[in-house]
Amino acid sequence: MILNKELFNLDPFSIELEKKEKIFKKYINELNLHHYKNSNDYKKLLKFLNFNKKKVYDIKDAPFLPVRLFKEVELKSIKESAIIKVLNSSGTSNSSLSKIFLDNQNSNSQSKSLSLIMQSILGKKRVPMLIVDKNSKFSDRRQINARTAAINGFSIFGRDHFFLLNNDDSINYDGLNLFLSKNKDQKIFIFGFTSLIYENLIQKLVSNNLNFDMTNAILLHGGGWKKMEKEKISNKKFKSLLSSKLGIKNIRNYYGLVEQTGSIFIECPCGYFVTSNFSDILIRDKNFKIVKNNVKGFVQLISLLPTSYPGHNILTEDLGEIINKPNCNCSLKGKRFLIHGRVKEAEIRGCSDV
Repeated sequence: MILNKELFNLDPFSIELEKKEKIFKKYINELNLHHYKNSNDYKKLLKFLNFNKKKVYDIKDAPFLPVRLFKEVELKSIKESAIIKVLNSSGTSNSSLSKIFLDNQNSNSQSKSLSLIMQSILGKKRVPMLIVDKNSKFSDRRQINARTAAINGFSIFGRDHFFLLNNDDSINYDGLNLFLSKNKDQKIFIFGFTSLIYENLIQKLVSNNLNFDMTNAILLHGGGWKKMEKEKISNKKFKSLLSSKLGIKNIRNYYGLVEQTGSIFIECPCGYFVTSNFSDILIRDKNFKIVKNNVKGFVQLISLLPTSYPGHNILTEDLGEIINKPNCNCSLKGKRFLIHGRVKEAEIRGCSDV
């Protein structure tokens, strides 16, 4: 099953809502059948949910899986011989890791969609990239955790990559000054996990040790908000601290799951996450009923990309809300939404009880 190539030739935030709903209805029903035919575990789950393979489902009525199911079952719709990469979510033990199996087709579609989304904020030319992390080496290139996958994925949009941290987690000031010196008149791309950026660029970095500023930077960050909540650092304060200390004004948060890599949501300049042509969002209450806009609930993420595993329709353990009539001047066409964090001790029931 392959997405219409025309979707990859469009601006990623260009499809009107009414047209997008028709596109998603078509593809999500095709994906349901595709995974039903190619994944025995997914077929068992859908039979338990009384799935009717002859029925054309509206998006809000289509079967979805709880995200924690990917931590308990190895769901895939391809043969073992077709697997080229396995993505793992973050976790402290193997039992708590999601395993996402990719073949060439799925990996390529993820890369294409991510590229289009990133070009919307960086432009088409690769720019010098500062990565707020260590340059770690991994022996098994097929097994990749979420952090490594993010660094590898976003690295293709940069050049002359510089990793900020030494192996002992100290900041490499000499290397940083050399990087900033070489690129003092250019746009630079800074990437890292939110908690690492806070710890290193805000808490640890000594501005007096810098010979050049970062006012020409575009900073993209994501994840790590649990630690920020403990520090009582809001998204607004996080941006304010980076701006006042380093002069960085263009700061974008991103939201996404390893279970739907490629379908990330970038924060627009007005402060909302925006769905792209490849993604959609619904919000449900504790009884799994769709709630109205501006009402908080469980975040359900829908993606057109997963073909090698049934991750196209997932109920997360995050709380969020779709914003109706947002105070937003952006021309991006897509739903605006906010994320309000992880549900404490979330246990989303349903098909994960099977």
